[in-house]
Amino acid sequence: MNEHVFTATVDVRPMPAPEKHQNIFAAYDSLQPGESMLLNDHEPRPLYYQFLVEMPDQFEWEYLEQGPVVWQVRIGKK
Repeated sequence: MNEHVFTATVDVRPMPAPEKHQNIFAAYDSLQPGESMLLNDHEPRPLYYQFLVEMPDQFEWEYLEQGPVVWQVRIGKK
């Protein structure tokens, strides 16, 4: 099992929908290259596609838990 050290943990589940992505990207922007954050969210596939469009080749994406109730993703900054 991989051991991860997270610089930030972002749990957007209790946030209103319009605030989720802006909070996730703010946390990502605060990371230094080589750091990563833990995201607790609903199924985050739309967010993944947004990262692909806005930050191609600048991030790492690793599912740690894939639902159906709990979704956790490690997002790293390259």
